[in-house]
Amino acid sequence: MRGTTTRLLGLAMGFIVAWLPRTARGQDGSGLYREHCASCHDSPAARVPSRDVISALSADRIVEALTTGLMRVQGEPLSPAERRAIATAVSTAAPATASVTAAPSCKGGGGALSPGTADWNGWGVDAANNRFQGQPGLTAADVPRLTLKWAFGFDGETAAAAQPSIVGDHVFVGSASGRVYSLGLADGCLHWIFKADGGVRGAVVVGAARSAEPTALSAFFGDARATVYSLDPATGQLRWRQKVEDHRSARITGTPALHNGVLYVPVSSGEEGTAGVAGYQCCTFRGSIVALSAATGDPLWKTYTIAEAPKPTTRNAAGTQLYGPAGAAVWSQPTLDPSTNSLYVATGDAYSNPAAATSDAVLALDMTTGAIKWARQITARDAWNMACGSSDPTNCPSDPGLDSDFGQPPMLVRLPSGKRALVLGQKSGVVHALDPDDGGRVLWSVRIGNGGMLGGAEWGSTTDGQTIYVPLSDLTFNDRKALGRGGLDAAAGGGLFALRIADGMKVWEAHPPRCGDNCSSSQSAPAAMMPDVVFSGSIDGHFRAYAARDGKILWDFDTARPFETVNGVKATGGSIDVGGPAIASGMVLTTSGYGTWGGKRGNVLLAFGK
Repeated sequence: MRGTTTRLLGLAMGFIVAWLPRTARGQDGSGLYREHCASCHDSPAARVPSRDVISALSADRIVEALTTGLMRVQGEPLSPAERRAIATAVSTAAPATASVTAAPSCKGGGGALSPGTADWNGWGVDAANNRFQGQPGLTAADVPRLTLKWAFGFDGETAAAAQPSIVGDHVFVGSASGRVYSLGLADGCLHWIFKADGGVRGAVVVGAARSAEPTALSAFFGDARATVYSLDPATGQLRWRQKVEDHRSARITGTPALHNGVLYVPVSSGEEGTAGVAGYQCCTFRGSIVALSAATGDPLWKTYTIAEAPKPTTRNAAGTQLYGPAGAAVWSQPTLDPSTNSLYVATGDAYSNPAAATSDAVLALDMTTGAIKWARQITARDAWNMACGSSDPTNCPSDPGLDSDFGQPPMLVRLPSGKRALVLGQKSGVVHALDPDDGGRVLWSVRIGNGGMLGGAEWGSTTDGQTIYVPLSDLTFNDRKALGRGGLDAAAGGGLFALRIADGMKVWEAHPPRCGDNCSSSQSAPAAMMPDVVFSGSIDGHFRAYAARDGKILWDFDTARPFETVNGVKATGGSIDVGGPAIASGMVLTTSGYGTWGGKRGNVLLAFGK
């Protein structure tokens, strides 16, 4: 009798639970993951993190990504309880420990913040984006003797891929969680932490908000929710914030450029990834440049890289309405040319058909009005999104391109002839020189690699005014299903190429040592240089210094290992990507850790000195 009653009660309870709203009963996180997430993350496309990478995040970080972060579009159909259930089922990480992250504090507040020509302030040292440090505080002879001075761990993170800035004796660096840190250059002590609404991967730039008050400084940066911030650089107190684009997928990946009280902000997006879902109405985002008052954050002008607003075009095989033109994101910092009142930006590919004539292009804009002076498209008809090559190609454009966009800014140089040129590498594996004074006319183009989704020249090159030094990615996969546990082609990609800026003639090429099986020596991260030395990080975690004269490796440090950190956070290095080195005051800094496409995850900032 007791057994029968128990069975009846069990059936009754099962009936009641079946009729409860889904948010009111226990969530099957594993089932929800299989339903909503597994098709992308269990067999990830090139830019999608594997489940192994996601699982290293805390449950809170996964919920944050689905609610306000890069996955917020995918997370919108889910209830808060469902997001939490997925996060709990997937995460294997312990929660971040805020109390550990908050120590040690700097004593005395550090020296006065006074930006100068010897700082690595923002993306680099100058508005021309050459990433050349002429006053490094060390010589080429010192480089082989560089040693690790300190390491700082990003608590609760699985990636450390932001570009650090060095201003005086202060270091500024963002993180994927949206925490922005001000540290002491000498020992990594903590001045302050600020929490932005979204992840921060561009650099922090420090300068005068008003040109008439050069000593009244602010620290500026953007986040993954397309919001720009101004902080007091001494205290981290917020002065203003300004959202510059309302599109749900919009984000800021490049570093804003500051000049005469105006902040020029590049806007990119994650819609290229969201488009991989067959039910998504691809695509409606357009890249842009936004000019803000540095003093107040008020918009001065906004110029879309595609003038025409997206319109309905056709329907995909699933019946979903498609839109175009879209894309042409600006991934990198604008290059400023005050002598002609111009700024130059490089754009990404199109996300859908028709591909705009300003995608995969270099544009010149008027700094005062934002009017486009000229546009030079390098690769036409490059419509591509992450449905292409995925397990569900429904949203892939018909006759797709090769994803040959620009991820790095043009560098403004003067040729031996006296002419000026904009030089930059492309994901196609081709390096170009354009004439900024003749409508962007192509002066020369030289192929250095095969190119591809993660190939060619990715995030940044450097130049000493005579030679351009271009790191090559060309990362490819042996086994896409093994991403996060290896699966990379160790025989493909990698190398640093030196090209003469006068005509593109190759001076030398240097290929790094192979790293073994299921890894990659590809060099996706931006390079940086000082007189006679080029620094370049690798996907295998090695951070190397090359002789600018012949490409000989002068110094090699393997960052893919655990580190004892000054803030007590458990930290390891991994793949070096997206963010590049910063060189100033006798120190060389790099972040290490990036596992999005099968690389090695990590969470550390490393500081080297003589």
